[in-house]
Amino acid sequence: MSTIGNVLDRLTKTGELYTREADGAVRCFACAHRCLIRPGRRGICQVRFNQAGELRVPWGYVAALQADPIEKKPFAHFLPGATALTFGMLGCDFHCSFCQNWFSSQAMRDPASDEAVGLVRRIQPEQMVDVARQVGAQVVVSSYNEPLITSEWAVAIFQQAKAAALKCAYVSNGNATPEVLAYLRPYLDAYKVDLKSMQDSNYRRLGGVLKNVLDTIQKAYELGLWLEVVTLVIPGFNDSNAELWEAARFLAGISPDIPWHVTAFHSDYKMLDRDHTDARMLQRAADIGREAGLHFVYAGNLPGRVGEYEDTFCPSCNRPVVRRRGYTLSAYHITGDGRCEFCGVKVAGLWPENPTQVNLNQFGFPRPLW
Repeated sequence: MSTIGNVLDRLTKTGELYTREADGAVRCFACAHRCLIRPGRRGICQVRFNQAGELRVPWGYVAALQADPIEKKPFAHFLPGATALTFGMLGCDFHCSFCQNWFSSQAMRDPASDEAVGLVRRIQPEQMVDVARQVGAQVVVSSYNEPLITSEWAVAIFQQAKAAALKCAYVSNGNATPEVLAYLRPYLDAYKVDLKSMQDSNYRRLGGVLKNVLDTIQKAYELGLWLEVVTLVIPGFNDSNAELWEAARFLAGISPDIPWHVTAFHSDYKMLDRDHTDARMLQRAADIGREAGLHFVYAGNLPGRVGEYEDTFCPSCNRPVVRRRGYTLSAYHITGDGRCEFCGVKVAGLWPENPTQVNLNQFGFPRPLW
């Protein structure tokens, strides 16, 4: 009987994001762990491994493939109303106790996730573009597990997507290296980063380092990627006014135009000991974001309960230029060159070139494809 490791190890190829070291070891730089992996051993993610001095990396499959509204990622300033063909593999370089995708992300790390191997479906990069066309997608997104650790596979897909005039995006924990961001940059348009806490001690509990994530946010902005940041507001973990203020001020210090999404926690995986985030707590977090100087702050996951924090407002005239309820758009007032229809001021983002084609009043329900 095949184990999950046996199955996934066959679905690999030689990686590109590594250097050879002494005694047959390799140094992987797909993520900021920069694992030194000796022959026969695996990196922290467990899906990148050293086979006789060669780094083997995930290839040729998806464990999730779904047509989503781009608002679900969430992106608010990146082609609103677009359909995103979203794919994921298995594995992660963090072990967040509150992970809402733990069944796929913790494969090879938590035996409770071993059955995720049943989700694996073989596919080739060019087939992904065929699927994108079939579902009318304008964007291809790597998400569900941590895309950094499967970046060679993502780039192979993105190369095909770019040739077909599709946009490409990552939904990531932000535990990147400058090298992997440079590798991705020719093919990547947008990058969503989870900023889980402003306390390094919290990040250590999740398997990461705060500075690495903050450096990624700064670097992604400098590279010209369209950047949006999400903080899952967890009671008793990262919800103090001081910590939320620190996160918002950090982002505003890079650019006040970075959209910040504060989203609602619900108990999941191993964090079952605390209350869900209510609308009042999200509105407080969003208020802090605005007070800290951010132009675009969103409260997510509680549609219809967070007031104006689902909508986009012009930073100059303060009129609503995008109206939303959940994943559905009800009004759109941004020109093809990205300006407010009311006052003509530029609104930061990557906007549709033809506003008349923006999908309004359509229910944005995800469509699993396999």
